[in-house]
Amino acid sequence: MHSFRWSGLAAAAALLASCASIEPADLSGMSFSDEPLVGKAVWHDLVTNDLDAARRFYGGLFGWDLETSRSGRGQEYVLARDGDIYVAGLLQAAPRDDGANVSRWLPYLSVGDVDTAVQRVTSAGGDVIVTPRNVPLGRVAAIADDQGAIVGLARSNVGDPDDATTAGAVGRVVWNELVAEDSMEAARFYERVFGYQATEIERRGGRYVMLKASGADRAGILQEPAPEWPAIWLTYFGVSDPAAAADRARELGGKVLLAPSPELRDGTIAVIEDPAGAVMVLQQWPK
Repeated sequence: MHSFRWSGLAAAAALLASCASIEPADLSGMSFSDEPLVGKAVWHDLVTNDLDAARRFYGGLFGWDLETSRSGRGQEYVLARDGDIYVAGLLQAAPRDDGANVSRWLPYLSVGDVDTAVQRVTSAGGDVIVTPRNVPLGRVAAIADDQGAIVGLARSNVGDPDDATTAGAVGRVVWNELVAEDSMEAARFYERVFGYQATEIERRGGRYVMLKASGADRAGILQEPAPEWPAIWLTYFGVSDPAAAADRARELGGKVLLAPSPELRDGTIAVIEDPAGAVMVLQQWPK
């Protein structure tokens, strides 16, 4: 688990360092809240070992329009757009000396104040991976929770994408879920840092914790299904048919880790890796 975690730290650091000098996109097709939607995942970045493969894979899997910009350092940053909505960013990670794979999806959770949230992280037993810094659309940081799962923090200076803009749809993010070694301990951490209201619910497959903020379900926490699973945040993407989408992912060079089955949330999801090893979930949508 530790090698997975620390390779992810380097990825997060590279990501935030590059974003500091990238020009913002045209957001006229999106609407934003006046106040921060604290606890909501408001952006997602893919840090990848192979940006060209990521373009082919995600363009072929989700039909995203991919727009490339460059930072002041000349580094490419690819914005993925579905219609008028920007879904995610894709960034090439610098290779590591030890050859570790740093590819991963990184969600950013909205906070009222990034610096205050970082202070709460350390007092709650987490680590600050990338200290707070300004980017074109606000202020961000990256942290590891007390079990090692990495997540970004964000405070936007244009407002958070509202729930109408980020409504679930095929080809878009539909959920975010933390896989934790101890789900109840993780719930306490996120309650303390982000102010979530954590509620344990019974569902097929075992215990599940729902994280609410301002009355809305914002994320879930799943007890790790096996000891070899690291603590990790998983991003769910909507697909019309998870079995067909998993087959398509395989054709595009990805790997199916868990195929849809009646025992796995009634066949509504598939867990896959992209060609560079970033893990994600394909969720049938609408449910």
